[in-house]
Amino acid sequence: MPRKKLALGLDSSTQSLSAVVIDIDTAEKCFEHSLDYRADARLNQFGIGEDYILPPIDEGEAEQPPLMYLASLDAMFADLREAGVSLENILLINTSGQQHGHVYLNRDADALLAQLASFQNFDEDGRDLQVLLEKAFAYPNAPIWMTANTSAQTEAVRNGVGGKAEMINLSGSDAPLRFTGTVVRRVGEQFPECYAATAKVQLISSFIPAVLTGNAEVPIDYGNGCGMSLMNYRTQTWDDALLAATADGLPGGVGALQSKLPALARPDSIVGSLAAYYIEKYGFDGRCAVIAGSGDNPQAKVPVAGDLLSLGTSFVNMVSTDGDTLDPEGFANAMYDGISRPFMFGCRTNGAMVWDAVRSQYGLAKEEYAPAEAALQSVAPGEFMAFWQPKTESFPVSGAFELIHSTAQPTLAEDYTGIIETSLAAVYIYSAVFTKQTQAPLFVTGGATDSPEIMRRVAGIWNRPTLPVEKGGAALGAAVAGVKALYDANSDTEAESFDIEVFSASVLKRGEPIQPHPEDVAAYHGEGKYLQRFREKYEQIMAENPV
Repeated sequence: MPRKKLALGLDSSTQSLSAVVIDIDTAEKCFEHSLDYRADARLNQFGIGEDYILPPIDEGEAEQPPLMYLASLDAMFADLREAGVSLENILLINTSGQQHGHVYLNRDADALLAQLASFQNFDEDGRDLQVLLEKAFAYPNAPIWMTANTSAQTEAVRNGVGGKAEMINLSGSDAPLRFTGTVVRRVGEQFPECYAATAKVQLISSFIPAVLTGNAEVPIDYGNGCGMSLMNYRTQTWDDALLAATADGLPGGVGALQSKLPALARPDSIVGSLAAYYIEKYGFDGRCAVIAGSGDNPQAKVPVAGDLLSLGTSFVNMVSTDGDTLDPEGFANAMYDGISRPFMFGCRTNGAMVWDAVRSQYGLAKEEYAPAEAALQSVAPGEFMAFWQPKTESFPVSGAFELIHSTAQPTLAEDYTGIIETSLAAVYIYSAVFTKQTQAPLFVTGGATDSPEIMRRVAGIWNRPTLPVEKGGAALGAAVAGVKALYDANSDTEAESFDIEVFSASVLKRGEPIQPHPEDVAAYHGEGKYLQRFREKYEQIMAENPV
């Protein structure tokens, strides 16, 4: 019987380490598993709280222990083996990591990681990753994407390159608080001795491949490099002006910062083979390739070539671009996905959670959808507007405010229809500047794809066919990108070509396309119609509720 060919995707997220195994020949998922950092007894000893971060020293700090990531790798590989996954048949491992999160490796890290590549006599040694690498960190914690205490640093970097417009022009984003470069600047200011002791800064998405290969010098992929405010978006190289503005006043200046940054590489490039540690301990094959990896958003985009709208607790809009189109307002961020395709990323905080809250106000349980769907059926698209932002919004930037009802004496149908259409309209309107007018399908994922009435409204607002796709996740995207990387590396010897679109459609199932109704398009679009009236009303509300 021919040996199976398997691909393993790992996603190191805020709350868990997840794994997806794909059979390369059949393009089918054959195993999924996730380890919750707080629920798993092997991982809940690292001091994180209910929000999955270490107790913050000051407001806005958000950090996790890197040793927890190491322990989760050992736990995952042990579980894969226990579950009967043929680890010797895994040809590649590709990684997703929570974007912007990073670790600070010291000068001993190179030798400590290298011991994994020459590991022998595991039975006699018995040590695991967190013990072998516990002394590899110059700064003990890993700042993550929830970081919000870098206002002074982001302002310094933005001003240092000449202001908002130039910041966006260079990096593709307007220096968000969570982006890695400004967090590194804060660490350098607050803990100069830790900064000076740092030999390499690795993103979580590149730290995992460094641990898998036993090489502290693995490159950072330029897809996740977009989330650092250090890289020139168009040239995919470290940018002199961004580096100088970030390093201004730090120990060693710009030269020291540049020395701490690894090289940049394509996210789907092979960065080495799996270290002997994993071969000896778990039974992987020594020829298993390790891919550069990328962030969770770039990897989640991989199985979909076109525009992808995710209607979850928050709404995420990923719009494919030409690589030159940016958001001049800075609400969205320019990125590359896990196979190097450019896209814009916009995240609206007040997403489906607000829809749930409206239903709750009318006495419906969170999972009680039938009455809400019936209410939507009773109202034609484009009739009502309701507004509610329980949380401060980033897309577009605006403050929180309470529910503004659709009418003086609203019904469930009016308020529910109104809140769905205004929240979708906000994503559509503030994405228009970087969205190409097209009749190509808009891929839609999330629980809302189960609602024909919501999908009808998406099609009408975007005025294009909508195509529901099952939820994939970053681990799946990483596995798919890894398969492409393996085929690309063997392109000289492979007789068959690899079509990632066909492969992705098999792995990530699609539904039937939903065409926009002409009457819905007419109600939403045009002079004085719904979308124009929405924007006028919404911008008035935003002006009254600044951040």
